[in-house]
This record gives sequence, structure tokens and C-alpha cells, in this order.
Amino acid sequence: MSDTPNTEDRSLDELRREIEDIDREIVELIARRTYVADTVAAVKDERDLPTTDEGQEERVMERAGENAERFDVDANLVKAIFRLLIELNKVEQRESR
Repeated sequence: MSDTPNTEDRSLDELRREIEDIDREIVELIARRTYVADTVAAVKDERDLPTTDEGQEERVMERAGENAERFDVDANLVKAIFRLLIELNKVEQRESR
């Protein structure tokens, strides 16, 4: 990823195709994350652990903010996305119990 985009060498269609590829990768990563979260839920269920782990959620949010800063992305946006992912995983965990 370069710091300055070179728009002279790339057409709008090429840029849109790149965004489509990135979007596909994002969905793939969300699917992988959901699979692992489902596995975590199964382990919690087997061990009779609570669905919510506020300490772990705080660590996830802290990492999200740190990664946002590392990649120069709006930390509030990244944290909002992660909050949504966490909440969706908790809903799924509750429903599967």
C-alpha cells in the first residue's frame, strides 16, 4: 500500500475492481472470524462459561484502536465495526445456547 495514490496510471474501472477484491477479502475475514467466534462459543458452552467476557471485549477494542492507528485509519470507525462484530457474535452465542 503506497502513501500517495498514482491516479494517472489507473483507470476508474481498475480502481473499482480493486475495491471489489478488497470487499471480498473483508467478507472472507469476517466469515473466518465468525467461525472462530462460534468455536469459542462452543468451548464456553462446554465449560459452562458466560457468553460475555468484558475483559476480552476491552482487549479486542484496544487492539482495534491500535491497529487503526498503525494503518492510519479512523479509530472510531474501526472500533464501531468491531463493536458490531462483537455484538453479533454475542447474539449468535446466546441463541445457540
